[in-house]
Amino acid sequence: MQNIHPTAIISTEADIHEEASIGPHVVIDGPVTVGRGTTIIAQAYLTGHTTIGQDCVIHPFAAIGGPPQDYGFKGERSFCRIGDRNVIREGVTIHCASGEELETTVGNDCMLMAQSHIGHNCKVGNNVILTNCVLLAGHVSVGDRAILGGSAAVHQFARVGEFAMIAGKSQLRQDAVPFMIHEGNNYCFGINRIGLRRNGFSQAEINELRDCHRRLFTSGLIIRNAAEQLANKVKTAPAKRLIEFILADSKRGIGVHQKHSSGD
Repeated sequence: MQNIHPTAIISTEADIHEEASIGPHVVIDGPVTVGRGTTIIAQAYLTGHTTIGQDCVIHPFAAIGGPPQDYGFKGERSFCRIGDRNVIREGVTIHCASGEELETTVGNDCMLMAQSHIGHNCKVGNNVILTNCVLLAGHVSVGDRAILGGSAAVHQFARVGEFAMIAGKSQLRQDAVPFMIHEGNNYCFGINRIGLRRNGFSQAEINELRDCHRRLFTSGLIIRNAAEQLANKVKTAPAKRLIEFILADSKRGIGVHQKHSSGD
C-alpha cells in the first residue's frame, strides 16, 4: 500500500482502507479499522477493537482504543468507535468501554483539541468541540454541537446537553442542560444566544428558551417542578427537548447553581 510509511507498524489484524494514509512511526495494534480518506499523521497509537471512520485526521501522540482506567475492567471485549470527519489533535486519549460488548463512541465532525481525554463508555455526539485539556470521565454523554472550554472537567455519568457551552476550567459535577452557558461548578447564567443564532435557530425559539431559563433557574422553584409545569406549555422543538432532558433519568441530577442572571 503506497500510503503507509515504511516505519509504521501495522498489525496483520488491522483493516486499513487503501485510500487511508498512515504516517511515520504510527503503531496500529490489533483489529483496528481505518476508513477511506483518513490520515494518521505520525507517532499515533491505535489499538483494540477500534473503528475510525472516513476522512478523519489524527495527529501525533494520540492514543485511541486503549484499555479503560477502570479497576472493574477484566480484559473483556469492548469497543471504541469514531465517526467520520473528526479532527483528533496531539495527545488526545480515547479509551474503549468497560463491560462486555459495550462501546465508547464519538460522532461525526468533532474537533478534539490537544490533550483532551474521553474516558470509557462515553458517548460524544456530532459537531462537538473539546478544547485543549478537556477531561470527560467514564460514562459521560455530550450532546450535538456542545462546546467545552479548555481544561473543563466532567464528572462520571454526567450529561452535557446539545448546544451547551461550558466555560474553561469548569467542574461539572452534575448535568449541564442544553442550549445554556455554564461555568464553574454548573453555574447556568443564560442561553447560548450567539451559538443558537449561528446555527439557524429562529427568534421565536431563542425567545422561548430564554423564557424557560428564567422559569427554571430564577423562579426559586425546584428545577424539576418548574420543568413539569412547563412541559405542556412550551411550543418550540428546542424548548421541548430542553424539558425532556431535565425530566429524563439522571444519575447526577441537574446543576441548578446560579452565579448571576443576565437574561440572555
